[in-house]
Amino acid sequence: MNQVNEVNHTPAFAPDSLVLNRKLPLWYQVSQSLRASILGRPQDASLRLPTEEQLAGHYGVSVLTMRQALKELETEGLISRHRRRGTFIEPRARRVSPVRLLGSIDAIVAQQSGERTTVLGHGPAAVPGDLAEFFPGCTEVVSYRRLRCDGETGEPTNWAENALRPEIAQRLDVADLERWPMTKVLRDTLGVRISRITDTVEARLADPVTAELLQVPLLSPILHYTGVTYDESSQVVDVARIRYRGDRFSFSVTVEAH
Repeated sequence: MNQVNEVNHTPAFAPDSLVLNRKLPLWYQVSQSLRASILGRPQDASLRLPTEEQLAGHYGVSVLTMRQALKELETEGLISRHRRRGTFIEPRARRVSPVRLLGSIDAIVAQQSGERTTVLGHGPAAVPGDLAEFFPGCTEVVSYRRLRCDGETGEPTNWAENALRPEIAQRLDVADLERWPMTKVLRDTLGVRISRITDTVEARLADPVTAELLQVPLLSPILHYTGVTYDESSQVVDVARIRYRGDRFSFSVTVEAH
């Protein structure tokens, strides 16, 4: 009787590509990029990571730098490392520590990854009065409304409104927004060359729409995030306004002295 070998059809884990910024710590950039890949991976992807050497080659860094990046993710509880067996993604890993923003776009992507996203609606709209300064000469933008929920509990964590320039929006596949954060779609799918993102976080009270979507009491504290994304010509391509439940979000900024 012929023996039939069992074939494992589980797709291998494939980390995203990364363009390194030499002005920022390499281990930090790599950890944030890998973090975003882990949190945004397909559900059927393998939990085994490539070896340190393979990951170092993928990102174009030394093994020592890669080791430091992996240690950061291990401390956070996203991965576990086993001698002679390899490094594995923790199946129930959840974001428990604040995201440290050192100026990396991959940090923004990582912060937005790992949650279940539902597109509530999209379409052309007049430029909101409070966003007119970001879209000079535009009479309308394309608005996208999304609700994000915890991947395990289904509990709503935040909802977002994005205002995009029409010429950018016409190339966007809405289905991509159910898998990836807007920043990643703009950069990696549409090829927008992002030069910077300006973030503002402030405390506000939940309005009726926010209270209903996030399942919190009316006028309860929330965190309101505004992110303005610029391309390499310093033109605004996207303005994101995200309302976070106050009990589900923490924000930390590290300022380097040199």
